[in-house]
Amino acid sequence: MEDICEGKDFSFPNEETKILKWWETVKAFETQLEKTRNKPEYIFYDGPPFATGLPHYGHILAGTIKDIVTRYQSMTGHHVTRRFGWDCHGLPVEHEIDEKLGIKMKQQVIDMGIDKYNEECRSIVTRYVGEWEKTVVRMGRWIDFENGYKTMDLKFMESVWWVFAQLYQKGLVYRGFKVMPYSTGLKTPLSNFEANSNYKEVSDPEIMVSFPIVDDPEGASFVAWTTTPWTLPSNLALCVNANFVYVKVRNKFNGKIFVVAESRLSELPVEKAKKVMPNGPAADAQTPNSKTKTSGGKSKNTETYEVMDKFPGSSLVGKKYIPLFDYFKDFSESAFRVVADDYVTSDSGTGIVHCAPAFGEDDNRVCIENGIIKKGESLIVAVDDNGRFTERITDFRDKYVKEADNDITQAVKDKGRLVKSGKFMHSYPFCWRSDTPLIYRAVPSWFIMVEKIKDQLLENNKQTYWVPDFVKEKRFHNWLENARDWAVSRSRFWGTPLPVWVSEDGEEIVVMDSIETLEKLSGAKVTDLHRHYIDHITIPSRRGPEFGVLRRVEDVFDCWFESGSMPYAYIHYPFENVELFENNFPGHFVAEGLDQTRGWFYTLMVLSTALFGKPAFRNLICNGLVLAEDGKKMSKRLKNYPQPSEVINDYGADALRLYLINSPVVRAEPLRFKKEGVFAVVKDVFLPWYNAYRFLVQNAKRLEIDGFGPFIPTDQKTLRSSSNVLDQWINSATQSLVHFVRQEMDAYRLYTVVPYLLKFLDNLTNIYVRFNRKRLKGRTGEGDCRTALSTLYFVLLTACKAMAPLTPFFTEVLYQNLRKVCKGSEESIHYCSYPEVEGERWERIEQSVNRMMTIIDLARNIRDRHSKPIKTPLREMVVVHPDSEFLDDIAGKLREYVLEELNIKSLVPCNDTLKYASLRAEPDFSVLGKRLGKSMGVVAKEVKAMSTADIIAFEKAGEITIASHTLKLSDIKIVRGFKRPDNMKDDEIDAAGDGDVLVILDLGVDDSLVEAGVAREVVNRIQKLRKKAGLEPTDMVEVFFKSLDDDKTVSEQILKSQESYIKGSIGCPLLPAEAISSNAITIAEESFHGISNLSFVITLARPSQ
Repeated sequence: MEDICEGKDFSFPNEETKILKWWETVKAFETQLEKTRNKPEYIFYDGPPFATGLPHYGHILAGTIKDIVTRYQSMTGHHVTRRFGWDCHGLPVEHEIDEKLGIKMKQQVIDMGIDKYNEECRSIVTRYVGEWEKTVVRMGRWIDFENGYKTMDLKFMESVWWVFAQLYQKGLVYRGFKVMPYSTGLKTPLSNFEANSNYKEVSDPEIMVSFPIVDDPEGASFVAWTTTPWTLPSNLALCVNANFVYVKVRNKFNGKIFVVAESRLSELPVEKAKKVMPNGPAADAQTPNSKTKTSGGKSKNTETYEVMDKFPGSSLVGKKYIPLFDYFKDFSESAFRVVADDYVTSDSGTGIVHCAPAFGEDDNRVCIENGIIKKGESLIVAVDDNGRFTERITDFRDKYVKEADNDITQAVKDKGRLVKSGKFMHSYPFCWRSDTPLIYRAVPSWFIMVEKIKDQLLENNKQTYWVPDFVKEKRFHNWLENARDWAVSRSRFWGTPLPVWVSEDGEEIVVMDSIETLEKLSGAKVTDLHRHYIDHITIPSRRGPEFGVLRRVEDVFDCWFESGSMPYAYIHYPFENVELFENNFPGHFVAEGLDQTRGWFYTLMVLSTALFGKPAFRNLICNGLVLAEDGKKMSKRLKNYPQPSEVINDYGADALRLYLINSPVVRAEPLRFKKEGVFAVVKDVFLPWYNAYRFLVQNAKRLEIDGFGPFIPTDQKTLRSSSNVLDQWINSATQSLVHFVRQEMDAYRLYTVVPYLLKFLDNLTNIYVRFNRKRLKGRTGEGDCRTALSTLYFVLLTACKAMAPLTPFFTEVLYQNLRKVCKGSEESIHYCSYPEVEGERWERIEQSVNRMMTIIDLARNIRDRHSKPIKTPLREMVVVHPDSEFLDDIAGKLREYVLEELNIKSLVPCNDTLKYASLRAEPDFSVLGKRLGKSMGVVAKEVKAMSTADIIAFEKAGEITIASHTLKLSDIKIVRGFKRPDNMKDDEIDAAGDGDVLVILDLGVDDSLVEAGVAREVVNRIQKLRKKAGLEPTDMVEVFFKSLDDDKTVSEQILKSQESYIKGSIGCPLLPAEAISSNAITIAEESFHGISNLSFVITLARPSQ
C-alpha cells in the first residue's frame, strides 16, 4: 500500500479526475456490465430530459439517486442496463425554433415547408448533449450514452405507434372536440397536467351583465357574472342551479328588475337615494361598490332592492332571453335559453352562469346535454389558433382575446347591459413554456379514455412502492382519482405523427401499428416517420376506388405520450426484445422530481395500465426541489446559486452526491442549496475517512521500517477470534454498518445512510484508531500490531465496499491502494460483490463501548467544570452503577482504555449506589402518557414519591405495581445524584451523571501527578513540532531537550521519572541538548515558555549520512 498523496497536497477533486481517466482506460462501466451479464435483470427506466438546455442541480440530484441505486443493484448480483434517454420532440423545441425564425402563425410553417421546419427542430435537439455528458460523467454516474435512446429515433417512434394502435384496438381512443387549456403562445392545446404547472395571481375584470327575459311582463333581466368578458360574444345559453332559490328584485332607485339567486343578492350594486344640494340640482349619490365589494359580499342589499317574487331555479329552465350580440343569431332556434346544472355554485357570482360552449368545459357539456349544440358536430370556435377573434366576431375581428376584455366591457356598457364592473384577484394558469395566459378553447383532438380505467389506475398505484410514501398516498392518488380523458394529439409539426389514416368522408379509419403495416397498405418505402416523410402517403380505401384514398390526420403526439411509452419504445418492443420485456415488466425502479407526479409518473401509469393492466414500475424515489440558499427558485438571471462545475471543482463530486442525498430533498421536500454544506461533508466525512486510511498506511510502513517485514493482512477468520475488545467492537460495528446500509438501500431510503456513516466514521477515528494508537504503532508487540492493523484494514475495505454506490470515486481511490496487499481481488471496487453480514454482531460489546464513551464524556465534563485539562493526571475515578455486568465491562477489558483516555491512575467500580449516590424516580411521560391516559397523574405522583428502598427493590425486581398499573424498568427513569462526603469540598471531589451512571473524580493533585502532567505537555510539543516540520510518523529523527530555566534540576527530575512514558509516546529517547552531534542535520527547533512553569527548547535532528 502507499499514501495517495502527502497530506496537505491531497485534493479530492484531483483524485476524482484521475479515477475518471482510469475508468475510461479500463472501460470500467462496460466491464461491470459484462461481468454481470448472466445475473438476473434489474430494469431501470431513465426519464428522458430535453437536451435543449443545460443540466442543473435538479438533474444532478435525480441522476445521483439513479446512479446510487443502480450501482447498488449491480453489486448485489444484478445485471443493470443503463441507457441515457433524450426527449427530442414537442413544444419546447418548436417554441425555440419559432422564436429563432420569428414564426407567429402555423401558416408560416406551411409556407416555409414542414420539411425545412422539422429539420431546423432536429438540428437543435442534441445541442447540449456534450455538456450533459460531461456533467453526468463528472458526477460519477455510470450510464450508456453511446447506445442511448432518442424519442425521434425510427425504432422508438415505431413502438409509440404500436402503443397507440393497441389502445385503439382496445376501444380506448376516440376523436372529438374538447375544451382544453390552450396556449396561444405555442398555438396548441396542453394536457391538464401541463396546464396545472404554472399558476399566477393576476387581476382580471369581473363584470355583471343583464340578459332581458323574452316576454317577461315586468321587463326583468337575468344577471350573469363573468371574469372572461371575451367569451360573451360566443354566449349561447344561461345556466342556473335547479335547486337554488331565485328572486326577482326591483331597484328602488332606478326601477330596473333583475333575477339572481337569493343567496347572491348581496352582489348586485348598492345604490343610495339622490340628495338635493344646497346650491344646485340633485346630486347623484349612486355608489356602485365595485371597488370595495367582490364576489364574496354578505349584505342582503334590501335597502336598494325590493323582492318581488321567489321561485326555484327549476322554474326558469327553458325561458328565452335576448342575446348580447347577434354573431350567433343562426343558433336562435336552439340557443339563448336557460338550462340547469349542479356545477352552478353559490360561492361566487350571481347564481347564473353564462355559457360559451367553445370556451368552457362545463359550458360545452351542459350545452350538449340540453341540445343547444349537438355532440359530434363541428363546433364553431370564433377564436383562431393565435387567440384572435375570427371574422364571425365582426366588431372585434383579429383582436387578441385577452386584450379585448376592456373593449367588450365598453360595448356591453354602450348597450345598456352592464350592471356592475370591477377587478378580481385570482389564481390563473399560464403556459409552462411561453409564459402566456392560457385560455380554454374547444379543439379537435384524439383522446385516451383515462376516466374509463380510473379504478384500475388507483388499484395499480397500490401495488407500487414509493419513497416517500406520502407522495403516493396523497399527491399521486388524488391526481389519479381526478384523472380526466387525455388529449394525446397536437396540431403541430415536430413530433411522432399520429398513425391514423382517415377517408375523406370520415367513415373509414385505419390505425397503423408498424412501419411494415404502412408499407404493406400504401406500397411506399418508409425510412423515417416524421411528418415530412409520411404526410404524402395515402392508402386506398377498402371500400373501393370510388371512395378515394385515406390520408393521414395532421396531428402529432403530445411528447408526454412518447415519454410515457418509454418502457416499450426504448427497447423497440414488441418488434425486438420480447423476452427481455415480458420477463421483467413492470420495471424495477424509476426516480424523478415531485413535478413528475403530474407528468412522467402519470403517463407511465396510464399507458401501462391501459396496455397491460399493470403499473409500469415497482419502486420509485421522488425528490423535491433544489432551491437557492435564500429559498427562491434558482435563477440564471439572478445568479443566486453556485455553478455545479464550481462546486465539483472545489470539493469533488462525491461530496456533492452525499450532500444532496443527506438532505430533505430526497424525502420530496425542498432543499436550500448551500455551498458551505458541501464543504461540511468534506470536513466531517471524507477527511476523517482519509485520515483513518493514512494512519493505516503509515503504520503498515512502520512495520517494514522497524525490520518486521511487509504488512500482509491476517485472514478475517483469525481476526474474528481476536481477544481485544475494541477489535471485537469495530468488527461488530462494521457488520452493523453493512446490515444497516443493506436494509436502507433495499428500502430505497438513501437519506438515512449518511448519518449512520458519519457516526461509524466518528467511532472508527475517535474510538478505534485513537484508543489503539499504541497497538497500531507497534508498541505492544509485532503480533498485536499486525492484528490491529489487519482489523483496521478490513474495516476500511468493508466500509469502502458498503459505500461504493454512494461515493464511487473516493472508495475507488482507497480500494486501488488497499487491494495491493490482497491477492485475487477485483480490479475495481465496482466489480466487487456488495458485502454480506458475516460473523457475529456483538450487540453486548457495542453496548459496552457505548457505555465506556458515556463514562468518558461525563468525566471530561467534570474536568471542564474544574479547568482540569486531560494533560493533568488525576488519581482516581469511581464509576457507580447497580448493574454488575455494566461494571465488569468498564473495569475489565475496557479499563486501560478509559484510564489512558482520561489520564487517570485508577478506576474503582462500585455497585453500592447508596454509598455515593442519592436516588430519585421520575416517570417517563413519553412512554407512559398514551398508555395510562387519565391515570397518568396519580401514577406520576406515586412514582416521584418512591423511597430509596422502593427504587432499589424496583431495580432488582424489574417491575413495580402502582395504582393497578404494572411499570417496567423502561417506564421509570432512575436519577442518580451525587452525595458528596461531608469532609470534602467540590474542588476536591466532584461527579457527573446521566440519570443512569454516576462518575466521580478525585480532583486532588500531588507531585507525582504534576510530573506526569508536565511530561504529557512536553510530548505534546514534540508531536506538534514534528507535524509542523512535515514529518510523517514513519520518519525517524532524534529529539533533544534543553532547559532554559535557571534551576534545571526540576526539569531533569521530571524527565528522569517520566522517561519510560516519554519514550513510549515519541518512539525514541528524549536526549539532552549537549548530546547532539556536531554534524547532525537540524530539521526543526522551537523554544517554549511557561509550559507548566517550565521553559525549554526542543530540537529535531537527523544524523548526517
